This record gives sequence, structure tokens and C-alpha cells, in this order.
Amino acid sequence: MNVINYISNMAIPIVILVIVTIGIKEKKNVFDIFLKGAREGIQIVIKIFPTLIGLFLAISLLRSSGILNGIITLISPILRLLKIPSEILPLAMLRPISGSASIAVATDIMTTFGVDSKIGLIASTMMGSTETTIYTIAVYTSSVDIKDTRFVLFSALCADIVGMIASIVVCNFFF
Repeated sequence: MNVINYISNMAIPIVILVIVTIGIKEKKNVFDIFLKGAREGIQIVIKIFPTLIGLFLAISLLRSSGILNGIITLISPILRLLKIPSEILPLAMLRPISGSASIAVATDIMTTFGVDSKIGLIASTMMGSTETTIYTIAVYTSSVDIKDTRFVLFSALCADIVGMIASIVVCNFFF
């Protein structure tokens, strides 16, 4: 275990050292190239910042308005018929929207029910088999000025739904 920790701690410094060594060997000005990349990175951050502010505002409004609890209350009878724990519904609803909100919900599920409970296992599997779709699409498309995303959102949300259903089915089958 100590060897793995040592290797993981040394991975980034070794990669940086290799890049600098290759740059010097090829007689390139490594520091100027680094500064150019840093400038471009800052420009990208400035470009996507309004999108991020809008997403964070929407997520905050969604969480604090009580809409999630209302939807969960409405859907709970259907979930019981399908043998889907209603405790994972907040995670399923927030996962496509926000990574940090879904991590907070997953952590709460783990704390409340335990990591080895069926609900904890479903939540863990769901976190690994889905993506923060809306956030990812918004950031990537705004950073390269894509306005027409066509069916990207629909297909990505379908993939998330399949990941969520597969998480529930697999965990119910094996546990």
C-alpha cells in the first residue's frame, strides 16, 4: 500500500519533469509555452464564468425552493410499486445537474443508511454510472461557442437514465 501511495504522490512531479526535459531537449522555451497556456486557460475561465454562475443559481433555487421534496412526495407511491428506494430520488434528480450537489446528497445517504446498505450501494453505483450532464454540456458548448446542440442533451439524459436504472437493477439483483 505504501508503494502505491508513493507512486501516486510522485506521478505529477515526474510528468512535469518529463515534459520540461523533452522541451529542453527539443530546444523549446518551456516557460513561455507554459505562460501562453496559462493565458489561454484564464480566457476560457472568463468565457465560461457566466454559464457557471447561471447554473449555480439555478441549482441553488431548485434545492431551496422545495420542488425536489414535492416531486419526491408525488412519485413515492410509484417508486414503491417498482421497488425503488425513494431515498435515492434526490440523488437521481440532482446528478445530471450538479456534481457537488449530488456528492452532498450521496454523502448524506451514506451517513444516514451506511455505505454497505442497499441504498448506499445503489447511490454509489449511480454516482459512478452517471454524469453531471447539464453542467458538462453547458461548460463544453459555451467554451467553444456552440449554440445548436441538437440532440446532445436528450441523448445524454437518456444515457443518465439508463445508468440510473442499471444501478438500481444491478444492485437489487446482486444485493
